[in-house]
Amino acid sequence: MATRIYFDNSATTPLDPRVAESMRLLEDEGFGEASFGGSSFGKPSSLHSEGRQARALVDEGRGRVAALLAAAPAEIIFTASGTEADNLALLGVFRSGKEPGHMITSCIEHPAIMETCRFLEECGVEVTYLPVDGDGIVDPEDLARALRPNTRLVSVMAANNVVGTLQPIAELARITKEHGALFLTDAVQATGKVPLDVSRVPLYLLSMSAHKLHGPKGIGALYVRSGVRLQPVIFGGGQERGLRSATENVAGIVGFGMAAQIAKAEMAEEAARLVGLREHLLANLCEALPQAYLIGHPFKRLPGHLCLGFSGQEGEAIKLLLSLDESGVAASSGSACSAHHAGEPSHVLVAMGFDPIRARGGLRVTLGRFNTQNEVDRFVQILPGAIESLRAVASYAGFTSKGDQRCQK
Repeated sequence: MATRIYFDNSATTPLDPRVAESMRLLEDEGFGEASFGGSSFGKPSSLHSEGRQARALVDEGRGRVAALLAAAPAEIIFTASGTEADNLALLGVFRSGKEPGHMITSCIEHPAIMETCRFLEECGVEVTYLPVDGDGIVDPEDLARALRPNTRLVSVMAANNVVGTLQPIAELARITKEHGALFLTDAVQATGKVPLDVSRVPLYLLSMSAHKLHGPKGIGALYVRSGVRLQPVIFGGGQERGLRSATENVAGIVGFGMAAQIAKAEMAEEAARLVGLREHLLANLCEALPQAYLIGHPFKRLPGHLCLGFSGQEGEAIKLLLSLDESGVAASSGSACSAHHAGEPSHVLVAMGFDPIRARGGLRVTLGRFNTQNEVDRFVQILPGAIESLRAVASYAGFTSKGDQRCQK
């Protein structure tokens, strides 16, 4: 029986064995020595030797995560997830002021941002949702026009989780800084895959999650530029500079640190490899399936990310996923974070101009560190058979989306 193919790395990534080993060394009988010394047994806030050793591990992991962004270690606040980091950033900013004020975000953000914005609106914050073009990109001029005297925060994701499009974060952040507002980017999808340098780009807040870069689940972080004032949303013993009270997840932090260190060292080489696999997959699929089209920008996208549509068969996305799963391929339709809404149109594709039927039909194929050329070739052989089993479902007459980029032979 052939080994299953995992092409859903934007949902979560397999744990890198080097990361697993760094964590295993900590967990052996609760007293194991880590690769860089110390024990995970103690509580990092305790003053005894065991506590100091655990604190050293946390500090080492914090330094490694900070180095990935060219940040200072003190600017990294550990959380339990990227979602929590987004909540801390948004709620923390607006809880720190006397007046609700105004914020700007895009209409294609992850639910961790969108749902928090809806809550802020209930609390009196005015929220402007910027449109995107047919590739899923925010126009910096739209941001400039949307800024108001009372705008306190702009939040635009670095890379979209559904279509993989990269945003012009540097320009958006510059415009925001010149206006005097804070800029947050949800970089959960981008961290460790594309360069993010906070020493060069005026990012004030940045969220990330370890399990998206071959680290463990249950640990995320928020970069908070020195001088930015936030109010906590979790109260207790005052850990993480008082912004996130709870006993630190030492093993998770060690794993996150190792994952960050590996990503920093191997990013350029790995990105080039993934782009090669991605383009090989796309070229061969276009040859085998003339009705296939690419969704999102052709090259301003994450290295291993493809979002595909199949003309006239978009309404059968769920059936396609199940057929692929039966054939040994794990892929996704849109965002795995909203799988319980799998039958609904993707808000990202709707914002890009797709009608409600076609907006249900994006096949997300995302490659990662452990995918191979052989897996790509097997997938190209499997997919046409799965597509042939689908019935045709017509979209609205006369509809054409700029996001529909037919394969060019």
